[in-house]
Amino acid sequence: MRFAKSFLVAATAASLVAAPAFAQAAAPTSAFAAASADRIGASTSDEAGLRGRGSGIIIALLAAAAIIAGIIIAVDGNNNNPTSP
Repeated sequence: MRFAKSFLVAATAASLVAAPAFAQAAAPTSAFAAASADRIGASTSDEAGLRGRGSGIIIALLAAAAIIAGIIIAVDGNNNNPTSP
């Protein structure tokens, strides 16, 4: 039983390692597959308008404030009284 389980684990690991290599080596089987293999990049523009306006800094400051507030709330207060009567 132990040998069979070890063999199954080894075979599974080998198939997970080898699958991408076999998939890459496989040739396309149709003209459509060969044509779709070429990637064409889409044109991009700054539609959001957030670039260079400091939104990342604001988010980082809010995250830091939330972390600091959580630490203060967790550490503050020695109220160890039970809530039940």
